[in-house]
Amino acid sequence: MRQVRTIIKRDGQVVPYDRGRITNAIFKATAASGGGFGFDEAEELSSLVEQRTAESYAEQILTVEDLQDIVESILMEKGRVKTARAYIIYRQKRTEVREAKRGAIEATDNIPYKLIYEVLRWNMEFGCDSIQGINKIIEAGNYPALVDACEARYLNECRAASQRMLEQGDETRLIIVAGPSSSGKTTTTIKMEETLSKQGKKLKALNVDNYFYDLERHPKDEFGDYDYETPQALDIELINEHLEKLLAGQSVKTPHYNFHTGERTLNVHEMHLDDNEILLMDCLHGLHSDMTRSVPDAYKFRLYIETLGQVRNGEDDFMRWADHRLLRRMIRDSWSRSHDPMLTLTHWHYVRKSELQYIIPFIGNVDFVVNSAMPYEYPILKDKLFDYLPKAIEVYRDNFKRQDAYLRAQRVMQFLNPLRTDVDESAVPSQSLFREFISGSDYSY
Repeated sequence: MRQVRTIIKRDGQVVPYDRGRITNAIFKATAASGGGFGFDEAEELSSLVEQRTAESYAEQILTVEDLQDIVESILMEKGRVKTARAYIIYRQKRTEVREAKRGAIEATDNIPYKLIYEVLRWNMEFGCDSIQGINKIIEAGNYPALVDACEARYLNECRAASQRMLEQGDETRLIIVAGPSSSGKTTTTIKMEETLSKQGKKLKALNVDNYFYDLERHPKDEFGDYDYETPQALDIELINEHLEKLLAGQSVKTPHYNFHTGERTLNVHEMHLDDNEILLMDCLHGLHSDMTRSVPDAYKFRLYIETLGQVRNGEDDFMRWADHRLLRRMIRDSWSRSHDPMLTLTHWHYVRKSELQYIIPFIGNVDFVVNSAMPYEYPILKDKLFDYLPKAIEVYRDNFKRQDAYLRAQRVMQFLNPLRTDVDESAVPSQSLFREFISGSDYSY
């Protein structure tokens, strides 16, 4: 049987995989839920978890999130519902204890609790902190007002980020807009440019997507799927060469990448940075140190974007940020890259793996964080994608190599199921960040 030897923690650390820790966690969970079985059965269940993990993730990098999902799935399959719930609570309490011991106040993916609390407080103020609340807003005919409120909040955060950058002075030569996939980096970059231009700052964007290697150079997995999500899919050496030349006042010719053909053409777009211009870099891996190693840190302003959604369902489970972004990307890939949404779903394990390795560990170095989550998105996301979820659950349920896709589809379907979808999409402004994903934007992407 294949073996999984390492696991990625939420802070990006890679540690040895240890089945004994799973056994102990399951045993403590069943004790907390009133017993029902002993240590021997806990060992049997952890053995099943290990088998499922090996079958599902031997060719991938396992994350703590993946492992917890499998443990809960196995417990549910074996009828241990109370133990499954106690297990999740147990894991959360252990996390809180670890954070308290080291004096850190952090939330999922290295985002400070204070910032998360501010997001939740805003959602509660506008009545959109739950599926039930959003349904009430729709029923009362107030959906357009919710759209306007979300858009205003996001735009104010973009303006605040611009002001923070201006406070750094004229030494800033490179603005890095970073964040995980489908967090809205491109639109945020445009909003930053609009705001800063009013302050006499001229900005010029470097399109990092054009630095992808030809698709034939990307590694494939056993399903023939390509990994766009790793920094190594980009020509990092050429990026740094061009950054250094541009900041030195020289001209470069950047490449062009065609996502439909998977081919790159070199020396296509001529680019020059004038003395009064600041370079903009919208990049998934902008915080990864190698990506901009040719530029001194003092010249950089690092902006981080994430969907810090704080919307819960009737069971007080919050929509996961990565699941929210998955839905965005399933729609965008369907019209911008001609990808079937099911393909995006099965590819998502690459996205999460890359985030934990190359993005999450560096969040502590950013200068400003923008929340791009719009609670009004969920009815539209459900309307466009909900029909794919039962199909994914049926197709991938017994395919242990596709457990990530199966579990995500199941989780998202359960979360969105009670949500109303009778909203008017035209309420979403043509310059909204959400238009980056559902199309119909005034901006060019």
